[in-house]
Amino acid sequence: MSDHDIDANGVTVRPLDADDVDAQREAAALLLEGFVEMAPDAWSGLEDALREVRDALGPERLCLAAKDADGRVAGWVGAIRNYDGNAWELHPLVVAPALQGRGIGRALVVALEEALRARGAMTVYLGTDDEAGMTSLGGADLYPGVLEKLGAMENRRGHPFTFYRRLGYEVVGCIPDANGFGKPDIFMAKRLGRTDG
Repeated sequence: MSDHDIDANGVTVRPLDADDVDAQREAAALLLEGFVEMAPDAWSGLEDALREVRDALGPERLCLAAKDADGRVAGWVGAIRNYDGNAWELHPLVVAPALQGRGIGRALVVALEEALRARGAMTVYLGTDDEAGMTSLGGADLYPGVLEKLGAMENRRGHPFTFYRRLGYEVVGCIPDANGFGKPDIFMAKRLGRTDG
């Protein structure tokens, strides 16, 4: 896969190098920094987050990093092959909080989608938790009428589902209470292509 220039500041997207220990540590630190509000307990510390990064470099995975002009990791995205390669799970996506809103997350997702299309994927999907009451689903009892509440979901405090919607992802379901009462996991998906035959 070729590198992708994604902004005027010289940030590029390319596969995360499995031999670049410094970049892996930077990527792990970004997980802790980037998810502090949305999922503060997702990783117990740097070593736990580093395991997540190393897992993202494993077989049946894809991992791309956005690096700034000085070679530092500004954000990264991973994907996990499922359903015989027909569908891949986008997991995780993180951009340094100080650099959000500059197109880095969008560029990472677009580059990931291109790479997945090249591998024959038809769908990319993701789960985006609401552990902090950032949507109208957070903190709510979703039973009964889960689908109705999901259809009327509102973004109350900058939840990423709006970002994914702008990139063409659709809400396709949720698991109420996935992370404890009133803490659902919201599922989104996007068709990448179709192969007949």
